Amino acid sequence: MMSYEFFISLRYLRAKRKQVFVSIITFISVAGIFLGVAALIIVIAVMNGFENDLRNKILGINSHIILMEYSGAMRNHPRVMQEISGVPGVVAATPFIYSQAMLKNGSNVSGIVLRGLSAKDAPKVINLGKISEGKLDYLKEGEQRIPGLKPELAGLPGILIGRELAKNLGVFLFETVHVVSPAGVSTPMGMVPRMKPFVVVGIFESGFYEYDSTLAYISLKNCQEFLNMGDTVTGIEIRVDDIYKADRIAKAIEKKLGYPYWGRNWMEMNRNLFSALKLEKRVMFIILSLIVLVAAFNIISALIMIVMEKNKDIAILKTMGATRDGIMKIFIFQGLVVGAIGTFFGCLAGLAVAFNLESLSRFVEKLFGFKILPGDVYYLNELPSQVNYGDVGIIILGTMLISFLATIYPSWRASRLDPAEALRYE
Repeated sequence: MMSYEFFISLRYLRAKRKQVFVSIITFISVAGIFLGVAALIIVIAVMNGFENDLRNKILGINSHIILMEYSGAMRNHPRVMQEISGVPGVVAATPFIYSQAMLKNGSNVSGIVLRGLSAKDAPKVINLGKISEGKLDYLKEGEQRIPGLKPELAGLPGILIGRELAKNLGVFLFETVHVVSPAGVSTPMGMVPRMKPFVVVGIFESGFYEYDSTLAYISLKNCQEFLNMGDTVTGIEIRVDDIYKADRIAKAIEKKLGYPYWGRNWMEMNRNLFSALKLEKRVMFIILSLIVLVAAFNIISALIMIVMEKNKDIAILKTMGATRDGIMKIFIFQGLVVGAIGTFFGCLAGLAVAFNLESLSRFVEKLFGFKILPGDVYYLNELPSQVNYGDVGIIILGTMLISFLATIYPSWRASRLDPAEALRYE
């Protein structure tokens, strides 16, 4: 059964008042809470989406843990990989080589990060994203027939490059490029840069502009030969079953192998980036919460005006036996109803936009003819969104708490009203 306090509070919200201004302020309060809640849900969802998308793309191209030697190049990596496989939490491991070089196609030259990988083991540890042309398997050593490759290029080693790098160099699938190493070769004419032709056997698209424009992959054996590394590698990339336990697993590997091996996990390598995202998320939450606070002040203003308007009604209720707590409840319920309406519709609108943000952003891009997230400026080329229901719950509870606190002073003033004073001139 509905209490009389709640019934009266609803009547006060629906009734036609002499002061239209009070109704307008009440409507503005609802609209303010609606906008504040919707904006909070949308922005926090976008921030969560950014963080999640960045993490997935960074952990796609990069492994969870990198193991290296203090002395430099790692020797006897098959034995090390065998020992790593026994550590709890380790899913897979693969050797890698990391170096800087230049990629040349005619007159076009671009600096690259050259990485040697094992085409057999690497897919278990890293994910290059979408291979738009060619295949990763074409990097494997040995004779293999590649459909579409000219016979005269069949003897050249293969290279896999990013989509943006291919655009910058003006190179297409199965075309020849030259890799130039910064380490020179001594000749009678002096030091000459080492240069070797490769054939482009694949073009990948990670969705991360920085990777797509700088990374190039060749097979581990070809990389060792090109850089004169013998049987050594730069280190070992490791994939674990739980990315948030990567630091503990890295320490367990270090403890098992001992000196001179050391490991770095993905959290250490990207600490600054993810710390900045978390700080930005908190700051945006605080800034957008100010919208709800402004709406709360509107609730206070509206309730104070209603109390002034309903002096006679309050006095009559008191003479009929209404207690101070009962009068307070009337106006507290009224403020909470305003807060609940704004929160409910704001939550619906925020979730609707957050779940359809990608399609809405595409529509806006087509309508106005501009790119919201240019890939060469931002890390991502699409506007991501991920709704975290825990965050939504905190926003709803926080908004309702602010609405409740906004009702305390006006309702307390109403409960302190003296009936004799209010009815003296009636």
